[in-house]
Amino acid sequence: MAIKIIPKGLDGIVHIPPSKSISHRAIIAGALSTGQSVIENVILSKDIEATCRGLSSLGTDIQIISCEEDRHKIIIKGKARPESKESTIDCIESGSTLRFLIPLAALTGESITFEGSGKLVERPLDIYYKIFDKQGIKYKNSFGKLPLTLCGKLKPDNFYVRGDISSQFITGLMYALPLLEGDSQITLETPLQSKGYVDLTMDVLKSFGIIIENNNYNSFKIQGKQSYVSRKFTVEGDFSQAAFWLAGGVLSGTTVCQGLNMDSLQGDRDITRIIQAMGGNLKIKNNGVTAHKSDLKGIEIDASQIPDLVPIISVIASLSKGRTIIKNAGRLRIKESDRLKAIASELNKIGGKIVEQDEGLVIEGVNSFGGGIVDSWNDHRIAMALAIAAARCKEPLIITGEKFVNKSYPRFWEDFKKLGGEIHEWNMGE
Repeated sequence: MAIKIIPKGLDGIVHIPPSKSISHRAIIAGALSTGQSVIENVILSKDIEATCRGLSSLGTDIQIISCEEDRHKIIIKGKARPESKESTIDCIESGSTLRFLIPLAALTGESITFEGSGKLVERPLDIYYKIFDKQGIKYKNSFGKLPLTLCGKLKPDNFYVRGDISSQFITGLMYALPLLEGDSQITLETPLQSKGYVDLTMDVLKSFGIIIENNNYNSFKIQGKQSYVSRKFTVEGDFSQAAFWLAGGVLSGTTVCQGLNMDSLQGDRDITRIIQAMGGNLKIKNNGVTAHKSDLKGIEIDASQIPDLVPIISVIASLSKGRTIIKNAGRLRIKESDRLKAIASELNKIGGKIVEQDEGLVIEGVNSFGGGIVDSWNDHRIAMALAIAAARCKEPLIITGEKFVNKSYPRFWEDFKKLGGEIHEWNMGE
């Protein structure tokens, strides 16, 4: 099965789902706090469910209460220190779950196995392996891939970490190191990419009583013997998800994205600046953004701090006048899919003009796409980007693998239809 989208402009109001990145971080901080924390405005995407299950395996009592529509409240009775309640943690396809929880598992001193599926099985963990080797933590994997079993205790140290592979390793250490008996430091061996995600981590940690000293993103000093403080926390709207609807507005109609914090530390807030630089007509208010159909032009974009935006930016750029160059995006090759290859391949199938490079894309604008059959590459962001592209197709667009939006945005297709999108189930045998 697949879905068939009839090309139509998108118009209307959408309440942006909460930030998945902040949700992961707040739930983990609550799990490490003494007492009860309440995390409000959470959507139970597949990734968030994986983190909740993983924390339960580490001894946390988590209760999930349904609120309006798909929003949930998570009540957490925290453990000041993780303990091994179950010996296996299945991260499904969530890189955040895997990389955030590995250092917490290494606080227990017990043997814990991490499993996964899809592309997560082969996503790199060498940064942690290097730390394990130095600290004498025993581990085994399957020819460098998941499952990973580790046994041993994390100790205070100066942790040397590359900054150009994934900020998730840094976040994982930032959650665990404050609970050690001595002080530690994270020293970056290469310049930090995705600084916005590290900013989010430190901001959430501060909300839960943990202080980290930032030395200009070259190193981070972390005092030991700190304690997480339980609290009530409300998750703000997700700019990486709002990006799809803002694109839908400037490409095909008028969309109003509500529930955003315009002072947010999310790096993906940069989507508003990028769209405006391309000539997009955006009206920005305190809690949201309105996007109007616009004449757009190509620009040069450094994607080092905003990798998750590249698929939808590629759609916008493909329908803009002139050339767009997306650079410093090589890390997208080790996401849920090789996102540079995936978005170039699928948009080119329907009339795009994209040249793939090692570290980015060169995109020549076209007036519209044709239509036909495209594939999500089992990647939520590719599926959602292709859905927005359908608004500017001349013929219907058939997307296979559409269910992968559940990884981060389970109500994506419902919101798509609320904005006027027309979707039909499609049997690929027809």
